Amino acid sequence: MLSDAAALITGRTDQHIESINERHGMHKVALPAFLKLQQKAKLDGFDLSLVSSFRSFDRQLAIWNRKYTGQATVLDINEQPVNLDDLSELDKIQAIMLFSALPGASRHHWGTDIDVYAPNLLPQGQSLQLEVWEYQEGGPMHPLSIWLNENAKSCGFFRPYDCFRGGVSEEPWHLSFAPVANGLQAALSEEIIEETIETATIEGKDAIIANLSNLFSTFITNVGVFPNE
Repeated sequence: MLSDAAALITGRTDQHIESINERHGMHKVALPAFLKLQQKAKLDGFDLSLVSSFRSFDRQLAIWNRKYTGQATVLDINEQPVNLDDLSELDKIQAIMLFSALPGASRHHWGTDIDVYAPNLLPQGQSLQLEVWEYQEGGPMHPLSIWLNENAKSCGFFRPYDCFRGGVSEEPWHLSFAPVANGLQAALSEEIIEETIETATIEGKDAIIANLSNLFSTFITNVGVFPNE
């Protein structure tokens, strides 16, 4: 049985989460920092809003299984659909982990990590796709991305996926609250992930377990850090 700490890290409990509304919740320590960042953004003309916040293990598992079985689209590094039928089990797992975390290893389990956007920057009639180009020069979220570069740190947030490091794709919308997330990341281990996967009804289980060490170092711990001065 997972310990209380391991249950928190792997999304098996929401006891650390404070509800924001019917869709979103955050770690009780991280939420005030986000509200402060949100207020700063408002003063500068950005309606800083959540796309994703806390995500349970079961929710991440459903996302994973839908992608593995082809019920949901898997994108490559150029954000183009991948034909999973052409891939080995390991290649399929790695393709999914480019944009979707392994259940039990998602930073969203912690409630410290959020995906953000500013709906007031979207052209009328256009919905957010949550794709990298939207946050790059010429994209509707580019002004917000620049603002986050300049202001997120002041409230304790950083971008763990600020660039592609050979594992997870760049995710300019993803913010992490360093004062809590750094400790949880340090406590995460291959053993905790393996125990979590072993007891789950997850697609690709055998290949995940057989390749866990490489997946762990390439996709799970291979992230950016809170920036120094």
